[in-house]
Amino acid sequence: MKVRTPLAAAALEPDEGGRYGVYGGRYAPETLMAPLEELSRAYDKLRRKRTFQRRLNHLLEHYVGRPTPLYFAEGLTEHLGGARIYLKREDLLHTGAHKINNALGQVLLAKEMGKTRIIAETGAGQHGVATATAAALLGLDCVVYMGEEDMRRQRLNVYRMQLLGAEVAAVDAGSRTLKDAINEAFRDWVASFADTHYVLGTVTGPEPYPRMVRQFHSVIGSEARRQLRRLAGTPDPDVAVACVGGGSNAMGLFSAFLGQPDVLLVGVEAGGRGPELGDHAARFSGGTLGVLHGARTLVLQDEEGQVVGTHSVSAGLDYPAVGPEHVFLHDQGQIEFTSATDQEAIEGFHLLSATEGILPALESAHAIAEVTRRAPGMDGDQVILVNLSGRGDKDVESVLEYDAASGDQVPVRRPSGGDSVSVRRPSGRHSGSGAGDAE
Repeated sequence: MKVRTPLAAAALEPDEGGRYGVYGGRYAPETLMAPLEELSRAYDKLRRKRTFQRRLNHLLEHYVGRPTPLYFAEGLTEHLGGARIYLKREDLLHTGAHKINNALGQVLLAKEMGKTRIIAETGAGQHGVATATAAALLGLDCVVYMGEEDMRRQRLNVYRMQLLGAEVAAVDAGSRTLKDAINEAFRDWVASFADTHYVLGTVTGPEPYPRMVRQFHSVIGSEARRQLRRLAGTPDPDVAVACVGGGSNAMGLFSAFLGQPDVLLVGVEAGGRGPELGDHAARFSGGTLGVLHGARTLVLQDEEGQVVGTHSVSAGLDYPAVGPEHVFLHDQGQIEFTSATDQEAIEGFHLLSATEGILPALESAHAIAEVTRRAPGMDGDQVILVNLSGRGDKDVESVLEYDAASGDQVPVRRPSGGDSVSVRRPSGRHSGSGAGDAE
């Protein structure tokens, strides 16, 4: 297995301008430069303040449900053969996904800054629900911007946000999905920054968002290392796998292993329907250098620099850009990126459901798809660590629609040629995919 040359710790931090090499930075309207600088100073001060950290850690343990379990997926391991597979169960957190780590951290930060109003973007709804939850807990007003198309496809999460006291503001511009929701949230913040904090949901955006969101999610990887030592006899897996939309859950997992040269880090993007531009959301397969939502990074765009449409069956991976630190680390040989198609992700969803009784989010199912390719070719004493970033309740209707369009059964086959397990596909109508929270 390939051995990485680990970077020095200082090389993993952005420079004063928030740049990771040529990526990242702070590309924002002049009106937001002062609020971004205020946020950067407040974050740097409070993250070193013991009282802030104690309160955040208390809420993460007693309210959110940390630490999340590390689970040996015995059924999946036996089914695939090869490496032992361990799942980091972020799906068991309050609100059902890793998003609450960052949302709670940022809302607590905003309250310490004296802000009284919270805004956020959402696509699939998980980041919106997490932000609305944190705002309700801490007594702040909350507005969540969401594209009309995503509101139609995620009706349950819309109602969950409303039950939590948030206003869900419909966005009817552009593709009416996540990219457009972020645009509207930034427009709001330009006019309201005096009393409002924008809880950006992934490791992109202008400085300090990429490093701040990474830090709030770093608990995922630090827990996993301690748990692996106890359960598997080693703190370091041979391979660590996570899905990548914007890249927050992946960065949270990978951050603990960047200094470990024997750990192969694998990010899995949305391969969608195929390789043509507009049919996928795989930035490392079709992206070029550009600026989107405040950061210089890889963007899916045409020759004129116009952002193109993306597609994924997974709402949370359907985003045209990726966190700038991911691109920097890829250039440095620290992270390998691959992709899984819609069909492979759906099969991963069914496989984990049938072998472990766990319904993964469709985002996480892309990571499971990558595991099905790698595990059979590895030795039985090797370890694959998978970040199960969210649960699949929100995606059951989407899976039902996809299955109905594809046939009523999917065979789950053992690579060794053993018996097949047929997973029944319920009937329904397929209506495609929407954008969502960038994982």
